[in-house]
Amino acid sequence: MARSSAELATKQQAVVPMRTGRSDRFLAALRAARRVVFVAHMQPDPDSLASMMGLGQLVQERLGIPAVLTQEGGIFRAENRAFVDLLHLELLPIEEYVRVPGDAIVMVDSQPGTGRHNHDLIGNVAAVIDHHVTPGNLGGVSYSDVRPELGATCTIVLKYLVEQRLCIAPKLGTALLYGIETELSGFPREATPADDEAAAILYGLADKELLAQIRHARLPQCHFDVLHQALQNATVFGNLVWTWVEPMNQPEQAAEVVDFLIRYDAAEWAICAGVHRNKVILSMRSSRANAKAGELLQAAIGDIGNAGGHERRAGGCIPLTATDTQALRAELVQRCVRTISGADTDGVPLVSATS
Repeated sequence: MARSSAELATKQQAVVPMRTGRSDRFLAALRAARRVVFVAHMQPDPDSLASMMGLGQLVQERLGIPAVLTQEGGIFRAENRAFVDLLHLELLPIEEYVRVPGDAIVMVDSQPGTGRHNHDLIGNVAAVIDHHVTPGNLGGVSYSDVRPELGATCTIVLKYLVEQRLCIAPKLGTALLYGIETELSGFPREATPADDEAAAILYGLADKELLAQIRHARLPQCHFDVLHQALQNATVFGNLVWTWVEPMNQPEQAAEVVDFLIRYDAAEWAICAGVHRNKVILSMRSSRANAKAGELLQAAIGDIGNAGGHERRAGGCIPLTATDTQALRAELVQRCVRTISGADTDGVPLVSATS
């Protein structure tokens, strides 16, 4: 007897599995959790903060599970502080987090084992969402979505929200747009059509007045102190401009310095190293295409620290084991010049001495 069309359809559905999107697989990895705790790298930036916001809403609305957004280290950069204050973000200091049975940890804009967070405080990680080229350890992670070809983690998060048909309110739209802006703005710009499309979508959803207040946050006096010292210490080695700041009030200031120095017309590379408490914070920019900045900075640092990043933007961290930093400063200059510039000169000051 010939089978009915209904019977054939039932058999076909049983044989061919339904396709699921990445957001579905992300949610499936967290379905058994009683609470989802989101963590990012130290001194979280707008890309990581907005990504945690979006994923937190996704988990709450689709799974009905409480979400906790955490913060490790301070948030000092004026724009980032305004971002947190104006958007009224509730962030739990990671030192106050106490794991309870049923918690699922989601790492956002970072990966385990990179040295960019205190992984020991949070235990095993259930999921990772990131866009960095970094030597992370994803062993034992139930779900990971790492897309180094994208310019921002917020772009991934927006794809999840759209895929799940979630409503994006102006507050979240503003956060996600600014998160993408901070990763893509300035020079060098690292963006894909997917990042630009995400920004275009979010621009129509964002609160423009709120966005303007964040973009143009008032700057503290220490910002100008650091910039002054960075310019005084800036040295040019061929196509590399290097500077050292000690002490550096805020770890984010290293990135602010190199964003400024890379605009020097003879520079293809800019590096700022700054002493912040018990660490040396490094930030690097390149004007070259396919510069592999993250890989080169890690090669320069070697086994004395950790680094990672993108093609033309990178950052790193070196623990300090002694209070005298002069020897480390001299070694870092040699390592960076040898690995990145290859210049065989002693270097010349970027800024002429003034009386």
